Amino acid sequence: MRSIRLAVLVTILAIIAITSACGGDSVNIEKVKYFDQPNCYKLSNGEVEVIVTSDIGPRIIRYSFIGGENILAELGTGPTIKTELGDWHPYGGHRLWHAPEVLPRTYVPDNKPVKVEQMGRRTISLTEDVEEATGIEKIMMVHLDETGTRVTVTHTLRNKGLWTIELAPWALTIMNGGGTTIIPNEPYISHDEKLLPARVMAIWHYTDFSDSRWKLGKKYIRVSTDEKIDEPQKVGVADKQGWAGYLRKGEMFIKSFTYEEGAKYPDGGCNCETYTAGTFMELESLAPLVNLDAGKSVSYVEHWNLFKGVDAGATEETLESALKPLLAKVAAK
Repeated sequence: MRSIRLAVLVTILAIIAITSACGGDSVNIEKVKYFDQPNCYKLSNGEVEVIVTSDIGPRIIRYSFIGGENILAELGTGPTIKTELGDWHPYGGHRLWHAPEVLPRTYVPDNKPVKVEQMGRRTISLTEDVEEATGIEKIMMVHLDETGTRVTVTHTLRNKGLWTIELAPWALTIMNGGGTTIIPNEPYISHDEKLLPARVMAIWHYTDFSDSRWKLGKKYIRVSTDEKIDEPQKVGVADKQGWAGYLRKGEMFIKSFTYEEGAKYPDGGCNCETYTAGTFMELESLAPLVNLDAGKSVSYVEHWNLFKGVDAGATEETLESALKPLLAKVAAK
């Protein structure tokens, strides 16, 4: 675990150092009105744009090609979840929670302004006030590469309380409806070569694999949104391949993350989960559980990439052919 934290710290320092050293940077950060909020910030590099909120959050509310549709959902206040800690709203976009999920702790409202700090030319940091009920401070740092579509999101939880808490950073992305989540299976190996299980899969009491939204294949687990079916579906896995995707209207969103063999993950061992209901789709990744001492922090990194003109065809074979060059580009960065 110590090596993982050190690697995350090195990543953060490298981002800041490279950003500060680059001259003639094509990334622009500007304050904009968006999502009916006057104090958003847009990072753009001529190819893609990322918009974060500061009147609520921390949240990333938009990620798209310039002039294109948002791959993230914009839900507004949506269906309110009322708790003893206040009203929680889905809003949409990308947020940071701490696992495991439990009411009311998980649903601490993020309805207040956050502190915004620009770090170099391509990075912006968003810090939420300490949650009074949990003693946790949430920090999200968003970095946009000078060229291409790659976004690095660093999620940090800091324990400002008085005692140790077991938790895990939990990165949740609400996708724009009308698409399909893609989670890779472990590579196929015959029974003659491998006798032990390949990985963990968690299902919920309401998970129903006979539902038409699921496609369970040899290579991938896929689930699609369906506006006519409001019944929720969810699955979690130990995603050792380190990526998951969402395909919508020929655009492929891929988030990549690490898997630590032997670590204790939430929900029975899951570092990747997806949830859908109606047009709602959430693509989630989770860090290992840690015992976070008072005054200490833990960070967790996701990398995002966006591709257009993706023809996945109708079979697992055509999907694999479409994904192969995209994953090679992700891995090369």
